[in-house]
Order: sequence, then structure tokens, then C-alpha cells
Amino acid sequence: MADTFNITIMTPDKRVLDGAVRSLVAPGELGYLEILANHASLMTTLVPGRITLKDLSGTQSVIDSRAGGFMEVSGNHAILLLDAA
Repeated sequence: MADTFNITIMTPDKRVLDGAVRSLVAPGELGYLEILANHASLMTTLVPGRITLKDLSGTQSVIDSRAGGFMEVSGNHAILLLDAA
């Protein structure tokens, strides 16, 4: 599907998620960021907060990030490295 992108969320202990989603909202240092398919490349720090995902069926799910981390978006793939989730 053209309106989806791949996402990987990892902590030091485990891989939390690896799959395709329609949207991602993550807590950046200056506010929440929404990522959609074909987003421009970026790298940013993340702060504790709610990570909201919308899957292929439109169902929304939330992951509570209890610590900071980093997010990289490139080539229609988002990678979130979190200290804890």
C-alpha cells in the first residue's frame, strides 16, 4: 500500500514492534511529531510520552514511553530506539 510505511520500535531489552502502519505520533523534544508515509528524512530525540500508532485497518494503539530515546525516519521506514517502553 502506498499510504503505509514500516516501523521498528526497540528497547535495550526487546523489539517492541516491527511492521507496517499508516501513521505514527511521537513525543519529540519540542512537541509531538506526526509521521505519515513518504515523510521527509529526519532524526530527532524523543522524550517520555505517548506513542500513538494507526495500523493498516485504522485501529489506533498507544505505547507509553517511560524514558527518552531517538527516532530516525528515512526511506519510508521509522526506527524508534527507546530507553524504556
